[in-house]
Amino acid sequence: MATNITITKQTNSGATHGALTATAAPARKLPGWLWFIALWCFGVGSAMSLGFAFKILMNATLFAVK
Repeated sequence: MATNITITKQTNSGATHGALTATAAPARKLPGWLWFIALWCFGVGSAMSLGFAFKILMNATLFAVK
């Protein structure tokens, strides 16, 4: 037993005539190279922060052992 499904696109024919309708501004997209730079900076910053935290914890534990 097969089920047939039809998908139709609804047009803007139901809008009132003569009235101004507000349209949403198109979504802004960042270019690919800008995403690459942003993610690279985030990755470097995260790695440096993790290294700094590791350094602090290592110094704290090494001094505690003495």
